[in-house]
Amino acid sequence: MLTPAILGLLVFFVYPLVANLYYSFTSYDLLSPPRWIGLRNYTYLFTQDPRVAAAALNTLWLVLIMVPIKILASLGVAGLLMKARRVSGFWRTVFYLPALVPPVASVVAFVFLFNPGSGPVNAALRSVGIAGPLWFNDPQWSKPTLVVLAIWVMGDVMIIFLASLLNVPREQHEAAALDGANAAQRIVYVTLPAIAPVILFAAVTGAIAALQYFTEAAVASGVASGKSGVYTKLSDVMGYPADSLLTYTEWLYARGFGSFQLGYAAALAVVLFVVTAVFMGLLLRRFDAFNPDGRS
Repeated sequence: MLTPAILGLLVFFVYPLVANLYYSFTSYDLLSPPRWIGLRNYTYLFTQDPRVAAAALNTLWLVLIMVPIKILASLGVAGLLMKARRVSGFWRTVFYLPALVPPVASVVAFVFLFNPGSGPVNAALRSVGIAGPLWFNDPQWSKPTLVVLAIWVMGDVMIIFLASLLNVPREQHEAAALDGANAAQRIVYVTLPAIAPVILFAAVTGAIAALQYFTEAAVASGVASGKSGVYTKLSDVMGYPADSLLTYTEWLYARGFGSFQLGYAAALAVVLFVVTAVFMGLLLRRFDAFNPDGRS
C-alpha cells in the first residue's frame, strides 16, 4: 500500500536532491556532459561571486522583517474581526480577496499604485503637502514597499489565525478575568499559548516562502524599471533598483538558466537547502509549541 508513495518520494524528491548535489561539484551547461571540478563552484560562491552577498542579505531581510510584520498584521486583523460580529462575514471576504489575486497581477497593480510620478499614492500624499518617496524606484524604499504588498495579500494567514482565535475556549478567558487578569494579560497568558502552534506554522511557512522569494521581486524590478517585456532578459532588470530587490533565488535562476551555469546554480541550491534546514531546525527547537509538553 505504501509503494506508490515511496516510489513518488524517491523519483520526485530523493533522486533530484542527490542529482543536484552531484551537479554542484561539476561544470554543467545542460548541452554537454557534466565535468567534475570538485569544490570550485563553492569556492567561487563564497569568495568571488560579485552579487551573491547582496542577494543573500536581501533574502535575510525579507525573512527577518517581512515575515514577522505579516504575521503580526494578520494576527491583529484576525483579532479585530472577532470583535466585528455583525459584519464579520463581509470583512472576512474583504481581507481575504487579495490573497486570491495572482502574484504577478498584484505586483503590477502595486507598482502602478506606488508610481512616484503618476501613482495615486503619491498623488494623495501631495494633496496633503507631503512629498512621497520613489517607492520601487528607490533602493531605500523598494523592500519596505514589498512588505506593504505582503500585508495586502495576508488573507490566507489571517483566516488561519481567525479560526485559531475562535477556537480558544471562552471559559479560560472568563476564569482569567475572575482572577483579576486585564485584557493584555489575558492575551499574553491565555490567547497566545493557545494559538502558539498556529503561530509556529505561520512562521515556518512564511520563512520558507521568504527564502524562496522570487516572483514578486522579479516582476517589481521589471515593471518599475520600465524594461519589462517578452524579449527582455531577467538578468537585464534583475535587482532593480541597485540590487535592492535581488533575491537569492533570482540569482540562482539567472546563473542557471540565464548563463547556463547549471553546476554553479546547483551549488547555490545546495547552500539554500542547508540554510533553510538549519533555520527551520533552530526555529522549531526554540518554539515551545513544537513540543506537546511545552518543553524546549
